[in-house]
Amino acid sequence: MNSISQTRGKTSDAKNSHYAKLRRNYRDRKNLGHNNGTTKIIQNQISSQENKLLLYGIHTVRAALNNPKRQIFQLIATRNAIANLNCNEDLPHTFPIKIVLPREIEKIVGKDNSHQGVVLETKPLSYPELDTIQKSQLIIVLDQVNDPHNVGAILRSAVAFKCGAIITTKRHSPNESAVLAKSASGALEHIPYIRIGNLSDALQKIHSFGFQTIGLSSESNTSLEETLQHNKIALILGSEGKGLRQKTATIVNSTANLNIPGPIKSLNVSNASAIALYITQNHLKAQSFLT
Repeated sequence: MNSISQTRGKTSDAKNSHYAKLRRNYRDRKNLGHNNGTTKIIQNQISSQENKLLLYGIHTVRAALNNPKRQIFQLIATRNAIANLNCNEDLPHTFPIKIVLPREIEKIVGKDNSHQGVVLETKPLSYPELDTIQKSQLIIVLDQVNDPHNVGAILRSAVAFKCGAIITTKRHSPNESAVLAKSASGALEHIPYIRIGNLSDALQKIHSFGFQTIGLSSESNTSLEETLQHNKIALILGSEGKGLRQKTATIVNSTANLNIPGPIKSLNVSNASAIALYITQNHLKAQSFLT
């Protein structure tokens, strides 16, 4: 998977070159009659085709453009957003690029969404199989976490802490969406997002892959630091309201708390995941397990 080019020290000449490339692409397609700047036509083109997804926001779109697994249909952006995208120079732009005014972007995604002047029409990514996690050392399993903002934030933390995959159920969890991708701020392009039918069966299979499964629970009497023992760790996090389900708690190897010193013992699931990932990564590093 290609990395996102965000180097601050990149020269203005390189930026101008990239901007000029996109502008030439836009002019060529306009001359061939492939471009129409009206919002109505753009909306009609988008709404008339199935199995398509609109992504918006600079970080989200930049990451998607640099992901070779993404099938892209068109890029809709303001002039400033095109310059700010600053994608890889060798990126093949084989899709239409439409330059529009900011208000036209708002009509497509809504004025309340922070689009930053760019929308990408793309096909959703394929969901990997559970078997793809076998070589991972750290994964997260979500037990009916259904808020796309929380799942997006968890994806972002997971990528930051070198997590191998996010696993969630097909029911009571968000599909890939614009909100999920925006909340993940590009992380969705960097980590397998695996959806499974039955969590109990999946946990048994995860055990067979050699993972120690640890369910996070504020009611546990043991801290996460004390519980971590193996070189392959699966952290299980419950839903925002109910936490870890009782059935799930009986399947995991053990439960653990985050040893929170203050009077409030329960955290938002995305915050809890970030803390747990940090603790687990330190454990793996200390044991020389993290490569």
